[in-house]
Amino acid sequence: MSELKTQKSHEKQTPLTCSGHTRPVVDLAFSGITPYGYFLISACKDGKPMLRQGDTGDWIGTFLGHKGAVWGATLNTDATKAATAAADFTAKVWDAVSGDEVLTLAHKHIVKSVSFTQDSNCLLTGGNDKVLRIYDLSKPEAAPLEIPGHTSAIKKALWCNGDQQILSAAEDKTIRLWDRTSMEAVKTLSFDTSVSSMEYVADGEILVITYGKTIAFYNALSLDLIKTVEAPASINSASLHPEKDFFVAGGDDFKLYKYDYSTKEELESYKGHFGPVHCVRFSPDGELYASGSEDGTLRLWQTAVGKTYGLWKCVLPEDLGAENSEQLYTTAPEIKA
Repeated sequence: MSELKTQKSHEKQTPLTCSGHTRPVVDLAFSGITPYGYFLISACKDGKPMLRQGDTGDWIGTFLGHKGAVWGATLNTDATKAATAAADFTAKVWDAVSGDEVLTLAHKHIVKSVSFTQDSNCLLTGGNDKVLRIYDLSKPEAAPLEIPGHTSAIKKALWCNGDQQILSAAEDKTIRLWDRTSMEAVKTLSFDTSVSSMEYVADGEILVITYGKTIAFYNALSLDLIKTVEAPASINSASLHPEKDFFVAGGDDFKLYKYDYSTKEELESYKGHFGPVHCVRFSPDGELYASGSEDGTLRLWQTAVGKTYGLWKCVLPEDLGAENSEQLYTTAPEIKA
């Protein structure tokens, strides 16, 4: 183990670069692990959300139908359905296997966020008209349940606590926890500045939020603060590793940061992109994290640099000969997926 640690400084992170989008990538999400692996969806201002194989970044397909920027995108757990939120005042539900559009849900303003329940039967939306909506996908013609309360545009809305509650973050500088049955706000967190991102980790009920240069972790049920970390730059997104060993963050300085969750120590930082990083998420197996940027690309980064996984191939030091033992693995300087 000590030998590996001494070599850590020599290992070079080699991201997989996923091209194809023509405008900034503003949101991304992974599916759960399925019999066919796991999948990644990206939302982009080009209006053309893309589906990729999660571990390699290989392009599978593009969902065509929106007439404006797509601000939010998500997959259900088994990657059979996708949902997107867009500037054309609609949310759409898609068959993620065929790529066909299944439903268009008309809204009164730009839609920013979409989230499936665990059983994929309901879709939660939020956006610039400040209202949360719950659609029963088995009765698409029925009017959605509407939950008013926010006083500015909703940026993100997520199911939590076994889909019994909802977390929403808005431009009104609040995060609110809502009860699904009563449709009332149970708790509210207020901030000095608008929250830039929100991630919900069901295992352990942890809420990860970013605002300004701060990455903050809360108990998702009580909204009690667990800890905060200050980053060197303004942060747009953060994600906690499934094992809760690390978290990663990206923001306005084009960099990606990796921290130890328990000690809050900065472990690594990379110049990740040629523009601000808008979104970052760990894969469901924790082996990689994906970042999306103003530069129009997605990049996949290894959690444990030098491990054989996906398109990354490890070469063990003894296979290289002693004089090359510093070089733990070999890849091209940049791999395009």
